Amino acid sequence: MKSIYKYLLFASLAALAVVLIMLAMGKGAQVGPPLSIFLLLLAIGLRGHHFFKGFSFSIIIFSAVTLAMFYPGPFTQVGDFQMRSLIVPLLQIIMFGMGTAMSLKDFIGVIKMPKSVGVGLVCQFTIMPIIGFTMAKLFGFSNEVAAGIILIGSSPSGLASNVMSYLAKANIALSVTLTAVATMLAPLMTPLWMKWLAAQYIPIDFWSMMWSIIKIVIIPVFGGLAFNHFFHGKTKWLDKAMPLVSMAGIALIIAIITAAGRDSLLTIGIALIIAGILHNGLGYFLGYWASKFTGSSEQDARTIAFEVGMQNAGLASGIALEMGKLGTVGLAAAVFGPWMNISGSSLATWWREKSNDEEVDENPKEAS
Repeated sequence: MKSIYKYLLFASLAALAVVLIMLAMGKGAQVGPPLSIFLLLLAIGLRGHHFFKGFSFSIIIFSAVTLAMFYPGPFTQVGDFQMRSLIVPLLQIIMFGMGTAMSLKDFIGVIKMPKSVGVGLVCQFTIMPIIGFTMAKLFGFSNEVAAGIILIGSSPSGLASNVMSYLAKANIALSVTLTAVATMLAPLMTPLWMKWLAAQYIPIDFWSMMWSIIKIVIIPVFGGLAFNHFFHGKTKWLDKAMPLVSMAGIALIIAIITAAGRDSLLTIGIALIIAGILHNGLGYFLGYWASKFTGSSEQDARTIAFEVGMQNAGLASGIALEMGKLGTVGLAAAVFGPWMNISGSSLATWWREKSNDEEVDENPKEAS
C-alpha cells in the first residue's frame, strides 16, 4: 500500500476519534461533518488496498448520505434553484457514459448465449418485481413507499452489476449483454409491472412512465453507442473521465433523494433497510439457483445472480422524480442503492477469493 493511502487511513481514524469524543460529550447532532470526513478519507484510503478497494465507492455514498441527513438544506435548494432538477440531467449523463462503454457487439451476445441471456432476463423481470411486491405487503409501508419498492424491483440492472461480475471472475460478456438488453426492455417491462403490482398503491400512467424511461435511459444510451461507434479510441480522456463523473453523479443523486425524504427516513429507515437487505439478498440467491437449476455454469450463475440482485437505483429515482414523488416513491432507491453496492462488493470479493482458492487446489505444484 502506498504511503499516501496509509496517511489517509490514519487521518480517517483521527476523524473517527473526533466523532466518538463528540458522541461521548452529548453532541451527536453536530457529528455530521467529522463523520462524513471520516467516511470520505476511509473510502480514499481503501483505494490503496487491493482487497478492500471494491468498497471505496459504497463508503463515498455513505459519506454523501450522512451529509444529506445532517444538513439536508444544501441538497434540497440552493437559492432559488431546486437541487432535484439535477437528477434527470445527471442520469442522462450517466446513461450516456454507459452507452459509450457499450457497442453493438454486446447485443449480439443474445445470439451467442441465448439460453443464459433468456434465463437472466426472465429472472430479472419476474423475481425482483414479485419480491418487491412481497416486501411492500410484508412490511406494510405507506402506499407511496410501497410503490417505490416495487419500482426498484421492476427496474433493470445497471453498470454496477458488470463491475461486480468482473470482480467475481464471472462471465463479463454475459453481464454486459444482460445489462444492455434489460435496459432496452425497461421502457416496456418496468411500466408493465408497475401497472400490475403498484397501481393498487398509487395511480400509474403507463405511457408517461414509458416516455420517462425512454428519455432518461434509451436516448442517452443510443447517443453513447453512436459516440462510441464514430469516435472509438479517439477520446481516451472521456473513457477515463466517465466512470468518475458517473460515481460523482450517483453520489449526488442519492444525497438529493436522501435530503428530500429525510423526515420519512427517520421514521421508517430501519424497516426500509431490512426490506432492502432481504430484497437484494433474495435476488442474489434466487437468481443464482434458478440459473444453476437450468444447467448454467458457475460463472454464468454468478453473473445472473448479480444481474438479478442489483437494480438500477438511479433510474428508479429518476422515474420517482418524474412522478413528482421523489421524497416517498424515491426513498427505496436512496436506501437500496448504497446497500446493493456494499452487498455486491462483498459477494464479488468472496467469490473471487473462492475462485483463487480453487485455482490453487487444482494446481498444487504451481502453488508450492
